[in-house]
Amino acid sequence: MQNVSLLSLATAVPPNVIEQQYAKALARDAFGGKKALFDRLSGVFDNAGIAKRHIVAPHEWYLSRHGWHDRNAIYLESSQQLFIEAASAAIEQAGLNPEEIDGVVTVSTTGIATPSLEARVGPQLGLRDDVRRVPVFGLGCAGGVSGLATASRLAVAEPDSKWLMVTIETCSISIRLDSDDPAAVVATALFGDGAAAAVVTSGEHSLARIKGSAEKLWPDTQRIMGWDIEDPGLAVVFDRAIPPFIEAELAQAVDEMCAKLGISRGDIDRFCCHPGGVKVIDAIETALDLNQGELNLEREVLHDFGNMSAPTVLFVLERLLKQGLPDRVLMTAFGPGFTCAGMLLEAA
Repeated sequence: MQNVSLLSLATAVPPNVIEQQYAKALARDAFGGKKALFDRLSGVFDNAGIAKRHIVAPHEWYLSRHGWHDRNAIYLESSQQLFIEAASAAIEQAGLNPEEIDGVVTVSTTGIATPSLEARVGPQLGLRDDVRRVPVFGLGCAGGVSGLATASRLAVAEPDSKWLMVTIETCSISIRLDSDDPAAVVATALFGDGAAAAVVTSGEHSLARIKGSAEKLWPDTQRIMGWDIEDPGLAVVFDRAIPPFIEAELAQAVDEMCAKLGISRGDIDRFCCHPGGVKVIDAIETALDLNQGELNLEREVLHDFGNMSAPTVLFVLERLLKQGLPDRVLMTAFGPGFTCAGMLLEAA
């Protein structure tokens, strides 16, 4: 088991806020000729357990059609702003100056940036010109856990090095209002935008110790979750089978990950899970024999921000750290693949 210190954790959201009931009314108009489809599925807005979400574009932007160029332009502009805000806060919380950061892991799946985001904002942020850069694409909702795990392994490989991990997702600009896929309506009811950043290093003790990570990839499950690449932009793949799949498969996956980490499920004092939706949270509690409502912070984050994909689980961890981290915590997040990413934390 490794011994990496989590020195800081910071989150950021864009300034535009949309209340859930207003989002429902706006979406019904935006779906245009597909109002019958929308009305059949509109109850998801009321049952999602979401009060509001933060989005990168003004409300009226979503009422017009946009292609790849317009969507990605919004992604680049907003992601760079969120990167600077989250990363600056994380570096300051860690008691470091930007030039003390030795490497950056950037995780994002909702847009394309070449040069990558950390290269674009590095000079403005104050990073050194020899900082190591590891941009990661395609992890989806699992990216917060997987990205932090990658940064931790790199910190172990270079003792005393300081690694910054930043994950940013702008899910709202990928919502397809021209689609007749029911998944598009569900995505419109669930997804928001946000970012999170953390600094890790080997050896020292601070907020928490990262003891190791593990992953589970199920074969022949690629159509459960992900994006389809289409001419107007990304189209969400979001199978209704996700909650029952989690309920059926998660316990064994967690037991396998725990075995690799040298512990048993009974050694875990609390799970810290990605709140993909109310039904997903319910499925996790059922699968892991948790008390109903035990994942209260997950529900709070979903209520306040919606599903922001990769950063969301780090919003949960932020609240868990503020109330006092239990002795042993297992973070989990599901993503395209279909995969479950896990990370073991211990209180400092």
